Amino acid sequence: MIIRRAADLHGTATHVRSEHWSSLRLLVRDDGMGFTITDTYLEAGMDQVIEYKHHAEACYCLEAQLTVEDLATGEIHEIGPGSLYALDRHDRHRVRARTRVRLICVFRPPLAGTEVHRADGSYEAN
Repeated sequence: MIIRRAADLHGTATHVRSEHWSSLRLLVRDDGMGFTITDTYLEAGMDQVIEYKHHAEACYCLEAQLTVEDLATGEIHEIGPGSLYALDRHDRHRVRARTRVRLICVFRPPLAGTEVHRADGSYEAN
């Protein structure tokens, strides 16, 4: 059984931060569960293009006002508390946070836990 408290992860290698977001990786690849769960905050004003070429991701919004734009179709989706968006086709997308956002995210396959977004929107190990 794995028991993990978010408060215990602050300042560890699996508490990944940038100027516009922070993410606590609650479950990672080495936990052997086959997926990752994160508790992620996006700062108000974040505007970033993201594409996961090797991961599917689902995000459940707890607190926020943000938009997610599907860059293949141009569709813009309003996301708020109680909404989920899933990037099931490695969708290249743009996230714009109007307020501070809190998301619970699931990645498959799991993340190592230290990855960060690169300027081209992909992920890389930190």
